[in-house]
Amino acid sequence: MTPRMNIFQTASEGTKALVAVETIIDKSGLEHALLELVRLRASQINGCAFCIHMHVKEAVKHGENEMRLHLLDAWHHSPAFSDRERAALGWTEALTNIAQTGAPDADYELLKEQFDETEIANLTLVIGTINLWNRVQVGLRAVHPVEARAAVAA
Repeated sequence: MTPRMNIFQTASEGTKALVAVETIIDKSGLEHALLELVRLRASQINGCAFCIHMHVKEAVKHGENEMRLHLLDAWHHSPAFSDRERAALGWTEALTNIAQTGAPDADYELLKEQFDETEIANLTLVIGTINLWNRVQVGLRAVHPVEARAAVAA
């Protein structure tokens, strides 16, 4: 895959502003692990390898259990996720697929059971920003770094 452009060079002011929004969300009080799960799930849905790579690394760096990351695509069927995480992941899927879902009231009601209004606002912002990043990176064919494969013991 060949990148189409480096958005950080070509639209540096816009990308700096988007990074600033991300920084504010990261300081909003929402759990870092939850934010990374949300970013990762939206990136999975959107098929953004660049963002999947980034958010898996971030989640692992901050102590996320690797098996939960493997199970994230099947979170509906796994007991590994809390009710709070389930509400956030449901909202993530609803907003990421908004053309199909219309952001159902049932998903919002589950969200209100787990989050206060400010948390819902910040969660909605992080879902919106990761979807924007996904569209930018997929559209411009961003390529993630490739690490060497770990040696396998015989």
